[in-house]
Amino acid sequence: MKQVVGCIDGSRAAKAVCDYAAWASQRLEAPLTLFHVLDQERYPAESDLAGSIGLGSREHLMEELAELDQRRSKLALEQGRHMLEAATARARESGVTDVHQRQRHGDLTDSLLAIEDTTRLLVMGLHGESSSDRDIHVGSQLETVIRSVHRPILLVPDDFQAPRSAMLAFDGSPTTFKGLDLLASSPIFRDFELHLVMVGADTADRWEQLRQAEQALAPLGAKVELAIRAGDVEAALHGYQQEHNIDLVVMGAYGHSRIRQFLVGSTTTNMLKTSKSPLLILR
Repeated sequence: MKQVVGCIDGSRAAKAVCDYAAWASQRLEAPLTLFHVLDQERYPAESDLAGSIGLGSREHLMEELAELDQRRSKLALEQGRHMLEAATARARESGVTDVHQRQRHGDLTDSLLAIEDTTRLLVMGLHGESSSDRDIHVGSQLETVIRSVHRPILLVPDDFQAPRSAMLAFDGSPTTFKGLDLLASSPIFRDFELHLVMVGADTADRWEQLRQAEQALAPLGAKVELAIRAGDVEAALHGYQQEHNIDLVVMGAYGHSRIRQFLVGSTTTNMLKTSKSPLLILR
């Protein structure tokens, strides 16, 4: 059975990742796996002394440094296990009964690709471990993960709030129509208020695309609002979201439209840094 995977690390978003992953697990009636990956570059399992041996009196220093690296890795793995235990207890307190833990030592993207076939939804924090109240950083590996892992990815802010409404940034592309099929078949959006929003000229063709999209969502039996907004993609979507108090933004990944520019361009970093609502990337 495919699972919801919550990526747990030492970032400020870790509790929210756990809460959103638990929420999604219950909505989807899917098992929850809490996943911790210890970065191979920061914490090597074994230090490579090739090229350093033969330094005479300094050789023992290199060996001591290697031992320190190994101790750091062991402590980091132990800390990761404690984080997983705490996250598991938190998920169970929220009502999830089928919770599993996994820990890997290696590259994050490679580790996620290794479990891609059994992943239904991936949940990750928007902000990296180096973020603070004064200096917020988007997770440095997010774009690589989004480009590489072909599963829906829920990017979450630092605080949890159970979503009740969602906005799909719709551009009429095959990617977003594929996303509609995913939304229509997913119980996670049952009883949601849904908004389909296009950014561009207000034309009859675009309204026809929106009406087709609305029909695709009919199986959900949800209330669906249609809208077209002019102007800059980021500003238009943010404005609509704020106007209608929308909890969750849904986007297709890496199409060829202005939505793609919003998702992977420089404005994305600003949006993610200031976002207080989750963003679901469809693949």
